[in-house]
Amino acid sequence: MADPYRNGTWKSWFDAYGSKLVLYARQWVQTPADAEDVVQDGFVRFWKSDARKDVDAVALLYASVRRAGLDHLRKNRRRSAREERSQVGEDTCLPASKTGLEERERADAVETALRGLPGDQREVVVLKIWGELTFQQIATAMEIPANTAASRYRYALTALRKNLNSDVIT
Repeated sequence: MADPYRNGTWKSWFDAYGSKLVLYARQWVQTPADAEDVVQDGFVRFWKSDARKDVDAVALLYASVRRAGLDHLRKNRRRSAREERSQVGEDTCLPASKTGLEERERADAVETALRGLPGDQREVVVLKIWGELTFQQIATAMEIPANTAASRYRYALTALRKNLNSDVIT
């Protein structure tokens, strides 16, 4: 994919990466609306940063969304703890999308298997498969060595294969 930073505006960046970033942000939030908020916050952080000119800008964009997601998660945990203490709570889970039963079951199985992975492995899988990042970009985004990103990906795939039918993982 061509680098839209060099060829365009923030809109071209958002068009190129927005939906992938929303999927990535979903691991820290429960609703699509919250994921969109996290992406917006991360995107604003990224766009204001001068560092994007000196490093892999795509990896920095994912790192910005990651930080925004973790900030959101911490904020929600504090809020949830306050609500629990006051015994006020709200279920924020959304029902599954209305697709065919088979597709819904498959999506549920994949989501369950992904949630069963350790967080660091799940994050690498989401970045690699749905974010379409290289291991070097993942390493930059997560602030880990590229070899660590690659090994986490291998371990995650091994675990997913054990938990899912082989026809789910391609």
